[in-house]
Amino acid sequence: MTQADPTRPKQPDKSLGELFGDLSHEFTELVQTQTELAKTEILHQADRAKDAGSAFGAAAVAGYMALVLLSFALAWGLAEVMPEGFAFLIVGAVYAIAALALFVLARKRMRQVQLVPQATVESVKEDVQWARQKMS
Repeated sequence: MTQADPTRPKQPDKSLGELFGDLSHEFTELVQTQTELAKTEILHQADRAKDAGSAFGAAAVAGYMALVLLSFALAWGLAEVMPEGFAFLIVGAVYAIAALALFVLARKRMRQVQLVPQATVESVKEDVQWARQKMS
């Protein structure tokens, strides 16, 4: 592979003004494209965050309802064979474990959300490299 002579212009038939005009036009298109890519990526990540938030909310409501209703029913059922205090303690521990499992699931989903638009970052790096080549 032979390298181009760095002392010769890449586009000798264009004036300096035309070259800067082309560069300005290409840069404007580049910025618009990157902006659209960033918007799309951010909206996608926001949807993922919304889904994770919904999972947190559902976990909280389900955990609360289960804790209140079932804990009373089970504790009173267990109170028939053991002291009431121990019966309520056992039931409370079981629902605490269930709530913890729901929380871990919601946290796992939230960790999948990326707030930095990675594709845009990579594309901007490539564009910077392209612009450097264009300027040399």
